Parts: sequence; structure tokens; C-alpha cells
Amino acid sequence: MISKVTRGADVGNLLRYLYGPGKRNEHTDPHIVAGYRHPTALEPAVRADGKRDLRPLAEAPRSPLETMRRSRPAEPVWQCSLRTAPTDRALTDEEWADVAEELMHQTGIAPREDPEACRWIAVRHADDHTHVVATLAREDGRRPNITRDYLKARKACQVVEQRYGLCRTAPADRTAAPRPSRAELERAQRAGFEEPPRVALRRHVAAVAAASDSEEAFFAGLRERGLAVRLRFSVRTPGEVTGYAVAVPEYTNSSGEPIFFSGGKLAADLTLPKLRHRWTDGAAYRRTARPRRWTPGSSVDNAERAAAYREAARVAGTAAWQMRVLRDPGVRADIAAAASDVLHVTADITGNRELAKAADFYDRAAREPFGRLPPVTRYGSALRAVARTLAVTNVGWGDRREQKRDLAVDLLFLIANLVDLIESAAEHRLAQQRVAQADAARLAARRLDAVRRRELHPATPVSPRVVETLEEGRATARLAAESFPVPLGDGLRSGAAPASHPSQRSSYRRGAPRR
Repeated sequence: MISKVTRGADVGNLLRYLYGPGKRNEHTDPHIVAGYRHPTALEPAVRADGKRDLRPLAEAPRSPLETMRRSRPAEPVWQCSLRTAPTDRALTDEEWADVAEELMHQTGIAPREDPEACRWIAVRHADDHTHVVATLAREDGRRPNITRDYLKARKACQVVEQRYGLCRTAPADRTAAPRPSRAELERAQRAGFEEPPRVALRRHVAAVAAASDSEEAFFAGLRERGLAVRLRFSVRTPGEVTGYAVAVPEYTNSSGEPIFFSGGKLAADLTLPKLRHRWTDGAAYRRTARPRRWTPGSSVDNAERAAAYREAARVAGTAAWQMRVLRDPGVRADIAAAASDVLHVTADITGNRELAKAADFYDRAAREPFGRLPPVTRYGSALRAVARTLAVTNVGWGDRREQKRDLAVDLLFLIANLVDLIESAAEHRLAQQRVAQADAARLAARRLDAVRRRELHPATPVSPRVVETLEEGRATARLAAESFPVPLGDGLRSGAAPASHPSQRSSYRRGAPRR
């Protein structure tokens, strides 16, 4: 069961919508199944013209607002839409009434056995969905505590899922990234974007954050990609940067101004304080690590790039073993988070769309619930170090097919070990009983494995050096050499077609994925 919480100012307009035909005539037989009084006492009467008389029903929830001890809220109407899965059975009116009562109890709007609770009703439209409406004013003149009401609504849904054997859904643990709204989807479609800018920006920011080791490098990397960057400054300490927002310059509002998204609106782990935690806490491990062989802008040949790929594959394979052997939950959490950095950078430097989708799926498995920060450890820092090295060594990589062919096997070896690492992260999340995160990791691993196994040029022979190198590794790497002996398709093929939309050309500069 899923829920969606909204707020409004006029209960009358909402009731007219609930008892009307709906936007697409989807409202069939609307009727009250539960409320602060018996449903038969609340159901609006039918007038002589056949329409419902909604005035008494609208006035009843408004009356507690007049006796509030404090000023009334600007949006006193609370509404929650509840819907079952298409595979679920149809609930009876009595069961929907129990669902609505559980929702009111869990959110604290109308706890059970509380005679002074808020007034509310539940209107059923069809077999699979019901709307619960409440006025945020208690009978005793106080306001209800609705802090984090969307999380409480999610908990109520999980309770009734177990109670009635419904399709189980993920908890609202803030591990999933914010989804584009319907308005964003429609605006992006009208503007000719292949995907909503929020999704592309999240991918850009994650890749740049993984490739950076400081705040200055991070903001410089975003601007190099043609993104607009806006900094937020402290009101107490002038000059202190407390946050940031990014935008695709071509994605504008009705006034022609770019639409900015803050780091927190992209993902819970992309806020500036959390990125600073990653960079500053990992500095001690960087000082003890081996010095980096390359710096941005330096000349890097193909042999050095191949060495960077092999080193990344070695570290990823070691991290997969550590995830299965080490029992420290903090270490495992840091390795799982750092694996996302390697995957995002790998997708970014190759420009492969399937790798980018795999990185998007894995993001949820990499995050800790409710935005908590995992401790930075030397195990996770080793993965982050190879991610930065991969990003640096591929700056200025040309489109010569010979270079890409030489790097193909080393890249496949890295992908094979990333599959192993992500599968171990899935096992870790499943052991923690975080089913949604485990599913996200498994889906990412399947995407990666499909890329690894894709046979683009089966006639291309595999050199003896390649076979010898892969025989020294894992069995998955040997399978990769047999089924995928040449470079990845999207973005690694020479002569790739340019982006069709101006925003794609401007936002994919210098190392960004090619479409």
C-alpha cells in the first residue's frame, strides 16, 4: 500500500473533488467508510436535484478551527491518498475503515481512545483507493503533532500490509532519492529533454563529488560541465558557504530563469555538509596512501590508463572480500557507500548509459537510512582513491578506437569485480533486513552483468595477453573475456552522434557522459 500526503486550505473544495467524477471519471461510488463519527451520520444527503449536499460535512471539520488557542495554521486541511497494489485483493469497507483508523493513530492526528482528537473522514472511491481528510485542530483547541507525518503514514501502510497480507513495500527510510514530480516530467518532455533534469543533475553531482577531494575541486568540476552553480551563504558568518544548488541553464521556469536543485533535493548524501564529511574525514587516509601518479591536465598514455583500471579492479575485488569477511557494520557501510563512487565514475568516464542506470539503482543500497553518515574508514577510502584516479587519468581521453580497444579488457575486469562487490553489498543489506536496499543492489548487479556479457563484436579475437591476464583473476572475468571481447557500446564507440538538444550539449562537457 502506498500513501501520498498533501495539505490545503479549503476543505469544501476538497470534498467537492472527492464526491465529484474526478479528473478522468475515476471516482466510482464515493462514500464514507470511517470517520470521527459513524459513517452513516457523516454521509452527505442527496438533494432533490440528485447532487450531494456537502455543506454540513464541510462545516463540521471547520468548527474546531474557531476555538484554537493559537493562530490557525495557514493550511489546516490534511489529506492522505491510500492505494493498494494492482495484484492485491479488493479490501472491504470494514477493512478500509481499519486502514484509515490505523493511519490516524500512527500519525497522531486522531489516536485511538482520544476523545479530543481531530475530526476526520475517509472517502472510498474504488476498490483500490481511499482518501483520508482531517482538519488540523483538536477539540481541546490544540494543534496535533504531525512532525514527519509522511514517515508515520508509511509506517501505517506497512502495518496494514502485514495485517491483511498485501504486497509489501519499502519503508520511508530516505535511502531512495527524491523522484521527479509530475510537473517536472511534463516540463522536461515539453522542453525536449531525454530525462528530467533532476535525474541528470543527480548523476552529474554524484560523479563530480566522487572525482573530487575538496570543495573547490567539486564546484569547479560542476562548472566545467556547463552547469549553473549557486552557493548559499551563512547569515551569521558572512562569507561562509553553507550549501549549494545546481541547474541546467536551458531548463527554465515561466520567467526564463534556470530551475535550481539543492544537493538535498537531489539525494540525502549530496548535501554540502555530508560531502565535506567525506572529503575531510578521508584526508587522513589519503595522506598515508600511496602518492597519486597523475594530476589533472597531465599527459596520460594508454598504458597508464590501463594500469589505473587494473588497480581499480584489484581494489574492488578486495573490497568485495572485505564486505563478506569483516563484521564491523561501520566498515561495511563505508565500503557500500564508496562502491557507489567507483560505479558513478566508471559510468561517467565511459559514457555508457547502462552503467549509468546501474549506478542510479545502486545509489539506494549505498545510503544509510534517514541520511545518517557512515564512518569514513581506510577500506572505503581505498575505493574512493581509485575512483578519483580513474576520473583524473581519463581527462582528455580522445575518441580513437585503438585506445578504447586496448582498455576494453581492463574495463571488463573492473566491471566484473564491481558486480561481485555490489552482490556482496546486497547480501549485507539483506542480512540487515533492508529488503528495498538489497533489491536495489541486486538490480544494479544484474544491469552490470548484462553490460559485461553483451556481445557487440563476437568476431573480434581475444589476444593471448588478454586470456593470460583474465586467467589470473576470477572466473567472472574469464566469462567477460569470452562474451564481451571489445569496448562498451554507448559512449565508447567512435563517431558517437551528438546530443540532439542544446541542454545536452552544454551539460555534457569535458568528461561528462556522451549521449
